[in-house]
Amino acid sequence: FREQPIYSTRAHVFQIDPNTKKNWVPTSKHAVTVSYFYDSTRNVYRIISLDGSKAIINSTITPNMTFTKTSQKFGQWADSRANTVYGLGFSSEHHLSKFAEKFQEFKEAARLAKEKSQEKMELTSTPSQESAGGDIQSPLTPESINGTDDERATPEVTQNSEPRAEPTQNALPFTHSSTISKHWEAELATLKGNNAKLTAALLESTANVKQWKQQLAAYQEEAERLHKRVTELECVSSQANAVHTHKTELNQTIQELESTLKKKEEEIERLKQEIDSSKELQAQRDSLTQKLQ
Repeated sequence: FREQPIYSTRAHVFQIDPNTKKNWVPTSKHAVTVSYFYDSTRNVYRIISLDGSKAIINSTITPNMTFTKTSQKFGQWADSRANTVYGLGFSSEHHLSKFAEKFQEFKEAARLAKEKSQEKMELTSTPSQESAGGDIQSPLTPESINGTDDERATPEVTQNSEPRAEPTQNALPFTHSSTISKHWEAELATLKGNNAKLTAALLESTANVKQWKQQLAAYQEEAERLHKRVTELECVSSQANAVHTHKTELNQTIQELESTLKKKEEEIERLKQEIDSSKELQAQRDSLTQKLQ
């Protein structure tokens, strides 16, 4: 595909309040995936983040952008094209540092790509020279038709020294006209080629958007499944905690009952001893009674 994610992480996304320009407004309810994308056709780097089907970050990295760490887990950058400031809250300082390193890396790559593009445009705009026939292809300018000051001065001197140079001077406008016509034919062919490339790029972009939507739908389904799984595990965990608490309470109750049972057994043993003593006293009382009788 023309545009592919080259680095992804998870963070809470914020945007600066457009009214106060001071307060942060959260654009995601929970941590979402934030990815760097690279467009190989346009040689462009972008930061993209989606919350469901809504794009909450769509920022093209330019050489004049700066990513600033404002705390151990928070960083921000300004996007003049979107007319906003984005903020990202990470789960750890390591994730923030990694994201900042990638930002600097892709920013430098964007700068190099821009310089190469400017050099290419300068080379394209430079007039090409052909040695065959002695014709010089150049854009339509006053100098190309009328000649420079030096060129306009030369025919006068030649005319004074050699009158036969006059036909060459009269043929000069026709030579330039032919050169200009060739130049614009080449420009037209270049424009047609660029138009064909743009049309192909547009068709490819449309296909990529369709593919991207399909991948997004698959990611959303996977995210929903994982959320359900997390909820189930949380329920199981809460149930396990309840069972463990109930078990602890039962163990305490058992210990209390065993302690009470032990006390009762000791009480029974004491009562048995008292009964035995009572029996002995009863026997002594009967013996004494008989003696008295």
